[in-house]
Amino acid sequence: QVQLVESGGGLVQAGGSLRLSCAASGRPLSSYNMGWFRQAPGKEREFVAAISRSGGSTFYADSVKGRFTISRDNAKNSVYLQMNSLKSEDTAVYYCAGDPTFYIGSYYREGTYDSWGQGTQVTVSS
Repeated sequence: QVQLVESGGGLVQAGGSLRLSCAASGRPLSSYNMGWFRQAPGKEREFVAAISRSGGSTFYADSVKGRFTISRDNAKNSVYLQMNSLKSEDTAVYYCAGDPTFYIGSYYREGTYDSWGQGTQVTVSS
């Protein structure tokens, strides 16, 4: 497994932006498809975005499409989530996760990922 650490969360007003980072260690990030998930208070964790090993394919939940952008820099062993036009409903703890399979497939399922970070809190005030 790869060790993952998220950063970049915080408090932001509605309409604002944040950029989350996920730093990997222990194994090359290029060996993993990567995903971002989030969990709001009282709700189940849900898929947000995913990116293939090379970065050539990206996927988004409908709720964030057009507002969030996932990217990666394998040379820096990092994955990013740029969040724009934030809404109060984006308030959650955000987690990055690593999927070691060769082809990106069921990127929306938690069970696809074998490595998880500890999460970073994002709070959007209205």
